[in-house]
Amino acid sequence: MKFITVRDIRTSPAEIWKQLPEEQEMVITNNGKPIALLTPLSDETLEETLTAVRRARAATALHQLRRAARERGLDTMTEEEVQAEIDAVRRERAT
Repeated sequence: MKFITVRDIRTSPAEIWKQLPEEQEMVITNNGKPIALLTPLSDETLEETLTAVRRARAATALHQLRRAARERGLDTMTEEEVQAEIDAVRRERAT
């Protein structure tokens, strides 16, 4: 995987577009930190690629939620405790 800077995009975009099909993915960085992923697309692969990226984002979000729940000890709650929490929030919203 190749890393390129925001500056590289401004100064040599043609070279980046030329390399992209071979590289398949490039990470764009700003001040040394990753900010975006560049990947080749076509009319035929656009929807498939968008679906895959969205699924990956959803999986990442779920993983982060589960990790946060484990860290807070919430992964050991019983169904009754979960339902009690839901009921308490609903009561609070109703008032």
